[in-house]
Amino acid sequence: MKITVTRKSHFNAAHRLYRPDWDEQRNNAVYGKCANANYHGHNYNLLVHVRGEVDADTGYVVDLKWLAELIDRCVVERFDHQNLNLDTAEFKTLVPTAENIAQVIWVILRPEIDPAHDLKVTLYETERNYVECEG
Repeated sequence: MKITVTRKSHFNAAHRLYRPDWDEQRNNAVYGKCANANYHGHNYNLLVHVRGEVDADTGYVVDLKWLAELIDRCVVERFDHQNLNLDTAEFKTLVPTAENIAQVIWVILRPEIDPAHDLKVTLYETERNYVECEG
């Protein structure tokens, strides 16, 4: 039997959806207000789901305190109160859409989690808009 445990976290970050290889007209047509040259921000809510079998000794799939510390160290400290386009290596050339942010977070966390466990990242950009990434 497999169980999914989830840890919720959050971070605040600014970004601009913009491709420098496109002209302003195309960027505005594709990204609308999110292409604003002055950037804009979100209060991102992050859910990290780890799925696996319960360890017979501990009773845990993973220790949620460990998972919380992992998320803080690998994600929150890296992205919180940053301009994703300007301040992070991950988005220097990658458009920081919610989809790409979730994928980057998944890639960052995956090596830290036992390969026997499945990982899914859910990222809320707004209360109504969220994306999920799993591999």
